[in-house]
Amino acid sequence: MRYRATHSTRYRYDAAVSQCQSEVRLTPRALPWQALIESRIQATPEPASIEAHKDYFGNDVTTFTILESHDRFTIVSTSVVDVQPRPHSLAVDPPWETVRDELAAHARPETLEAFEYVFDSPFVTAGPELTAYARPSFLPERGLLEAVDDLSHRIHAEFRYEPDATSIDTPVLEALKARRGVCQDFSHVMIGALRSLRLPARYVSGYLRSGADYQGAEASHAWVSVYLPGSGWIDVDPTNDVRPGIGHVTLGWGRDYGDVTPVKGIALGGGHQLVDVEVRVEPLDPHPKNS
Repeated sequence: MRYRATHSTRYRYDAAVSQCQSEVRLTPRALPWQALIESRIQATPEPASIEAHKDYFGNDVTTFTILESHDRFTIVSTSVVDVQPRPHSLAVDPPWETVRDELAAHARPETLEAFEYVFDSPFVTAGPELTAYARPSFLPERGLLEAVDDLSHRIHAEFRYEPDATSIDTPVLEALKARRGVCQDFSHVMIGALRSLRLPARYVSGYLRSGADYQGAEASHAWVSVYLPGSGWIDVDPTNDVRPGIGHVTLGWGRDYGDVTPVKGIALGGGHQLVDVEVRVEPLDPHPKNS
């Protein structure tokens, strides 16, 4: 499926901003199942400088510096991507304890790289509450992916999707206790539960196809990846209780939301601000008649 993804972020200030700098992670990644056809990011007012680089996790980062006074600021990212089905059938699903022990032994370079996602991060701190929540899914000798799918199903069934219930900095244990929130909260809870068992889990930022029967469409979305030795990273969307497929567009990944915040920055002045975000992911004809 070919999509055009448009992500618009508009800031309105009640006083003038003398200058600002914004950092965005809005360029979809090139992956075995996802091809980036084109991408552009535009900022208004006109930036004095634009810089691009890849961060520690390999995500594309664009930084804008605005030096003129303004009370409105807009960033619009437009990308065209081809998304293919992912292989979901895996021949081996080893017991989760076996995976945990293999990763801890650092037997192979790829498992050592994955092991860094076992540790706490600024938005996700493992603890006994998360361990207790994970345990009913991670029974002794249960296959890792079977247990992960069960944990995703439980979060989907037991948590209420409620956009105004939490904020960006809501602690993961608060979300766990309240059993409500948005995709960021669902993903942080699942990552924390996995890490509490010493299993590597990372936070994935992306989009959902517009009009799809999913929670979290028409906005930035998030889900979880868990590492399976020999097969790599397997994505799971606890908000919708699915394995991501052609309806999911991947932007980037990191330890938690803080590593892949779509838009963030600093401004001098401005006073109170209002932020409006709009996301559209619309299917395109992959083979236009005039091509």
